Amino acid sequence: MRTRAWAPLWLLLAAAAQLSRQQPPERPVFRCGGILTGESGFIGSEGFPGVYPPNSKCTWKITVPEGKVVVLNFRFIDLESDNLCRYDFVDVYNGHINGQRIGRFCGTFRPGALVSSGNKMMVKMISDANTAGNGFMAMFSASEPNERGDQYCGGHLERPSGSFKTPNWPDRDYPVGVTCIWHIIAPPNQLIELKFEKFDVERDNYCRYDFVAVFNGGEVNDAQRIGKYCGDSPPAPIVSERNELLIQFLSDLSLTADGFIGHYKFRPKKLPTTTAAPVTTTNPGTTSLKPTVALCQQKCRRTGTLESNYCSSNFVLVGAVITTTPRGGSLQATISLINIYKEGNLAIQQAGKNMSAKVTVVCKQCPLLRRGLNYIIMGQVGEDGQGKIMPNSFVMIFKTKNQKLLNVLKNKQC
Repeated sequence: MRTRAWAPLWLLLAAAAQLSRQQPPERPVFRCGGILTGESGFIGSEGFPGVYPPNSKCTWKITVPEGKVVVLNFRFIDLESDNLCRYDFVDVYNGHINGQRIGRFCGTFRPGALVSSGNKMMVKMISDANTAGNGFMAMFSASEPNERGDQYCGGHLERPSGSFKTPNWPDRDYPVGVTCIWHIIAPPNQLIELKFEKFDVERDNYCRYDFVAVFNGGEVNDAQRIGKYCGDSPPAPIVSERNELLIQFLSDLSLTADGFIGHYKFRPKKLPTTTAAPVTTTNPGTTSLKPTVALCQQKCRRTGTLESNYCSSNFVLVGAVITTTPRGGSLQATISLINIYKEGNLAIQQAGKNMSAKVTVVCKQCPLLRRGLNYIIMGQVGEDGQGKIMPNSFVMIFKTKNQKLLNVLKNKQC
């Protein structure tokens, strides 16, 4: 009887000892930056999941075994939201020094898997004086370059011609939560011509959810963006300004579509390029085209009134100029939208409640746009979805008294 009484107690003691050896691991402590090596691991903003500190700059350098590539998956991201990610953001780079920037992220949009071209990746997080959010947490892992499968995409393209496509093309829709970066590099004396053969990306008037963006140069740089595209109409052919192009594809965590396949080829610089071509965006009724140089030698003078220009313009908006970037003889400006009265095919970006649009002032100082000022802007829209402002386009400083007339014009039948 005594043996039977002690047997259950012995089993309970053994089970308790086993449980004590299986205590859950301690929650990791995330610090500002660090050096990480190995097959896998986690990185996170300082103090995650608590609110990240202000005025910080943190750098994580990740190295996986030689011959493999780094795959970075964001599990959580919550940084101050801004349509240009100017204040608090996470940058991801190929390599540790002077590497190509794969992407910049802020807000709460969680990008898909990011893949380096080699065994090194660098992640930087910057915060300004005002913070908002719990930061980010991401997992890195090592992968074989030739075994990335349909889950991953992107890479370096250096052959004289080639193709690129969304994951799963053409068998089924592209997956949710994907980030693809293709970096095309031509010899220094050549340019890159890009064409999309098939194109079907979730449609949205502002291309906020799934989109393809094309950039001059080798990094995601808003000032160098050629266009942002979505819907089921292939973008017009694109020719780079230099010997590098970057193509970025992002899908969010909801609807998907067929995807796309695109082709590129190198070509000599001496051929005409899109940036040197005659200006083809004209007001309705215009029958002749003038080269940009001749156009910019004319006097800078807007013609007509708000009323007379409203119907002849593709778009009409009121907005604040937040960035201006000279590009040769032209100027590219980012306009933070206060109100839009006529949208046309103007590509509009949205991040949270902030909406913005890009316009190109064909003749850099005609009309002159100054940062920080609010303008009424009327103009035409190019094939890339960017607004084109000609010397005779109707542009004026916005005044409160203009509001009533603009509201009337918005309901006007053109």
